[in-house]
Amino acid sequence: MSGIRVLVAGASIAGPALAHWLRRRGAEVTVVERAPGLRPGGQAVDARGVAKEVIRRMGLDAPVRAARTDTAGAYIVDADGNVLETHRADDHGGDGFIADIEILRGDLSRVLYDDTRDGVEYVFGDRIAELSQDADGVDVVFAGGDRRRFDLVIGADGLHSQLRAMVFGPHERFIRHLGLVLAFYSVPNEFGVDRWMIDHQEAGRSAGLRPVPDATRAMAMFSFPAADFDVDHRDVEAQKRLLRERMDGFGWLTQRILAHVDDTPDFYLDQVAQVVMDRWSSGRVGLLGDAAFSASPMSGAGTGLALVGAYLLAGELAAAGWDPEAGFAGYEARMRSYVEANQEIGRLHVHSLGVPGPDAGPGPDFAGEWFAELIERAINGAELPDYAGVPDSGASAGLPISS
Repeated sequence: MSGIRVLVAGASIAGPALAHWLRRRGAEVTVVERAPGLRPGGQAVDARGVAKEVIRRMGLDAPVRAARTDTAGAYIVDADGNVLETHRADDHGGDGFIADIEILRGDLSRVLYDDTRDGVEYVFGDRIAELSQDADGVDVVFAGGDRRRFDLVIGADGLHSQLRAMVFGPHERFIRHLGLVLAFYSVPNEFGVDRWMIDHQEAGRSAGLRPVPDATRAMAMFSFPAADFDVDHRDVEAQKRLLRERMDGFGWLTQRILAHVDDTPDFYLDQVAQVVMDRWSSGRVGLLGDAAFSASPMSGAGTGLALVGAYLLAGELAAAGWDPEAGFAGYEARMRSYVEANQEIGRLHVHSLGVPGPDAGPGPDFAGEWFAELIERAINGAELPDYAGVPDSGASAGLPISS
């Protein structure tokens, strides 16, 4: 073992993925999560291109594929349910509109947690309350009262990252609202949803249903434009009121789906936003995933960015002998172009829906060669070094470091 002690804030996807690679590289890892346990359900997330290679290198291809939603494709329908467009999951080699690897956020989080829990310390129901760093380490005070010292601290705690606010500055400095709001929640499958996602879009709003592994349930999805967003991301009742108001009068199956909003166990609503930062580190504190570079759900790349970023962050830190300045610099250099491509995809997707926002104006020509090049950079634009000579314990985070 290297003896390096790393604290990771957040136990959704980016945090456990980073814990996997840090442990394999020889670090002692603690993950702190303010929720009392893993959060189930959530929206469907995708892995495309280079992110699928990271999953393979983690040794998790089989369990990830076993937990997929098994979505065959997507139908875009009119208000009467007539199919206007069809997209298959095997289009573009499985990296198209519906990805070959599509999995509920909570299910992927469970796979990553099960993979790491025997070799990583998880602390649920707690959070970082205070933090101070010096040249040699970081002193952390937890809300529960514990005081501990770590060599590095990584924030993987999402769009509304408390660690980012604590170390880098207030949210409004980095979060850029794209003028759209998304909502997700599970409903009884009284709509006959099988293996196909169904989506109805009109005038910047959308309503949809998609399959989940439990065939008796389906996942409801809504989006609507909002020039600003001032609803507390933890005030669920206010979010439900907003959803009903903004989707009032929308056709298709919308009102039947909304009838279940008060009974669902997993309601989620938030702004479509990106995080844009000049740097993803400060001293011995770094950021990963949405906390550092959210591309928004409209990019379809949040999970890929988290998985690829976890691989590169752990690899670059270990390759630099755990020197934070060199390790963080290497990570940022390898990730920046990949992040920017996916953020551009997210902005273009919102713009294509006719949603007024910061990039309002005439739409670009998506048939141009530039767009094909952008898509390729967004899917496969990150190089994954082999990190020869860097310790690697093998596919399981719980295995001891090999000699």
